[in-house]
Amino acid sequence: MQKTPRGMRLHIGIFGRRNVGKSSILNKLTQQDISIVSEKAGTTTDPVEKAMELLPLGPVLFVDTAGIDDEGSLGKKRIEKTKKIFDRIDLAIVVSEQTQWSSFEQSLYKEFSRRKVPIIPVINKVDIKNPEELDFSGIKELNLEPVALSATQNTGIRELKEKIIQSAPEEFLSPPAIVSDLVPPGELAMLVVPVDLEAPKGRLILPQVQTTRELLDNDSMVMVVKERELQNALNRLNKPPALVVTDSQAFLKVSADVPKSIKLTSFSILFARLKGELKEFVAGTLAIDSLKSGDKVLICESCTHHAIGDDIGRVKIPRWLTQYTGAKLHYEVYSGHDFPQDISDYKLIIHCGACMTNRREILSRVARAKHAGVPITNYGLTIAYSLGIFERALEPFPMAKLIYEEAR
Repeated sequence: MQKTPRGMRLHIGIFGRRNVGKSSILNKLTQQDISIVSEKAGTTTDPVEKAMELLPLGPVLFVDTAGIDDEGSLGKKRIEKTKKIFDRIDLAIVVSEQTQWSSFEQSLYKEFSRRKVPIIPVINKVDIKNPEELDFSGIKELNLEPVALSATQNTGIRELKEKIIQSAPEEFLSPPAIVSDLVPPGELAMLVVPVDLEAPKGRLILPQVQTTRELLDNDSMVMVVKERELQNALNRLNKPPALVVTDSQAFLKVSADVPKSIKLTSFSILFARLKGELKEFVAGTLAIDSLKSGDKVLICESCTHHAIGDDIGRVKIPRWLTQYTGAKLHYEVYSGHDFPQDISDYKLIIHCGACMTNRREILSRVARAKHAGVPITNYGLTIAYSLGIFERALEPFPMAKLIYEEAR
């Protein structure tokens, strides 16, 4: 891995009517011809993404979108694709040619305000306006400070970059810890990493890499073993590790091999806290006891991959749930950024660790599930609960464990 994963980047969306210059602004921000530019309205059809470093902010992902005032049946599909972007945007740039926002721009403002997403108003093409036309009072009444620029003349781009840096949400600047708050500097974390058919050839999977890197940044020590070597590795230590973190699929064996005095959890549960709301996921897991035959369960994967014969989401979790509940459940799988519009028919949503997805998108899904009254959990918590080691897997997280004990 030589680049920051997209799931760890600040997602910046560029929105507005057709032909207001969204693509031109992206090209100027990145100093590359990323998006096709034309005077013809509707040139941008699908969202265009560009990852880059925006110093001193760091890694960001710009998303150029189709104009959401598009027309016709094809235009409607473009609009739907653009609206899907809303769920994963951390910072919204709303582009207009008019200094006084119409109902169209106002609707974007209301949507992002509802989501608590910072908004930067941009007035483009100011090079073709008279000075007396540049009245921003209407926008300023919304407590927003617009950026006036001309993408064709390359003016105002520096000011827009500065505004982006100033507007970055605090959550991105101070993200939740993966594991460093659980393993003090100088202490040891033991990571259990199975090397099976699902392990990518020549490297570790993303959660394992990110967890290792954070521990090293924290001046903690790391030992990485396969599940078959775990017990031998523990016996060689003259001091027990502060924490053992395992791949959720090896939970049962690892739990048996690790003494009860050593705290244990999984990568997936760590990422439930990093990317979502651990307390919501813990509460959602308890709905497993209410599942009965015929109920629909939604499985969500943040990445798209070729499913192997013993795939965790399609095979292993359904098998463990069947063994635990005795119920014949119906499963539907959604991958990547796809997520059903209507989730009211599902009795449970089980999400992956979301290493490939940014926190904003997962929080949006949690909010939608809560609004629909559908419990939501994730892979690691589901596996731990089904295998009867849920309480132990929550040991490192006192608040989450308390929720479980109170509900029980």
